[in-house]
Amino acid sequence: MLGYTITQWLFGILSFLAIMFALMVVFSRNPVNSVLYLVLTFFCIAGHYLLLNAQFLAVVHIAVYAGAIMVLFLFVIMLMNLNQDNEPQKNIYSKLIAGVIGGLLLFVMVGALRGTDHLEMKRYGHPDIGLVKNLGQVLFHEYLFPFEIVSVLLLAALVGAIMLGKKELK
Repeated sequence: MLGYTITQWLFGILSFLAIMFALMVVFSRNPVNSVLYLVLTFFCIAGHYLLLNAQFLAVVHIAVYAGAIMVLFLFVIMLMNLNQDNEPQKNIYSKLIAGVIGGLLLFVMVGALRGTDHLEMKRYGHPDIGLVKNLGQVLFHEYLFPFEIVSVLLLAALVGAIMLGKKELK
């Protein structure tokens, strides 16, 4: 235990928090609380990306998942007005089958990881490989033409979606 570095401690703490928040997503009875716990889980996963020196991926993960998609989920759940009265109740057999399948999945995952050595965090390649500056250099020098083609394709899809959704004026 003396040989652990701060990175390994942070990894352990973030992993514990991510697992606990993910369990709270599953076991929470209130759907709004489940979504909020899922947002916290996404923040813990973004912390893992930061530990792996992938700063751009961490920021995009926060912006896309925690920022945009989870807010949409929260609005949908709030607009659906979920009540206990109209919620269909699961019978004991479906709960038992779900528990058995979850236990089998846990058994397979533990069996798959049992033969591995200690999971060590190793750094491969250059330490600045995940920085936004290096991503921009590669994207705008080596892959400039495909990047521009994708932007034109997305613009055409946007114009097409607007034209399809537009009402006819009479």
